[in-house]
Amino acid sequence: MSNALAVATVTQALALLIEHHLHPEIDMAVSVETRKPPADPPTEPTITVFLYQVSHNPSMRNSDLVTRASDGTLLKRPAAALDLHFLISAYGEETELVGQRLIGSVVRTLHEIPVLPQELIEEAARRPYLAGSDLAESPQKVRFTPLQLDVDETSKLWGMLHQTPYALSVVYQASLVLLDGHQKPVPAKPVQKPDVRVLPFGAPGAPEPGGVA
Repeated sequence: MSNALAVATVTQALALLIEHHLHPEIDMAVSVETRKPPADPPTEPTITVFLYQVSHNPSMRNSDLVTRASDGTLLKRPAAALDLHFLISAYGEETELVGQRLIGSVVRTLHEIPVLPQELIEEAARRPYLAGSDLAESPQKVRFTPLQLDVDETSKLWGMLHQTPYALSVVYQASLVLLDGHQKPVPAKPVQKPDVRVLPFGAPGAPEPGGVA
């Protein structure tokens, strides 16, 4: 499980994953940017990685609730289980089908490497604005799954991007990202003194035959 920087770290690591695996099919300089699709589409080869939605994972929503002792002491720290939804768009010279070539590379990469590699998470965390991210230490792996949007869903998604022209895109979901709470749970107290007594029937304090004390 990770701290609150995990969301941004996944976005940056996804951009690095796409950037590092453009070759050998793509033989041109490509800019991979972590931002929403631009209102003024670039003419140079460009891929944008846009986190457009963060949602709670429905299957994990109630599986890690906070646990406290009778006196209110925290025994188990809560964790938020999140799904991240990414819109990945490609731009370039249309007469040379640059956008289509870039999207093909993105789909091939995420199909071949669906789990975010730890070395890319560590590389992303070296950015100054992600200093302190501990996603690389989390045992929970982040997996990318393609999402199929129909025409209406695609129209609604691009309609949210005010005055942004549609571009050839694919949508992926990243699961799971677990965010830890700040409070640290108190470890359970060890057994101070074992108290085991063996008494024969009839001894003071021993149960009577038949289960009657």
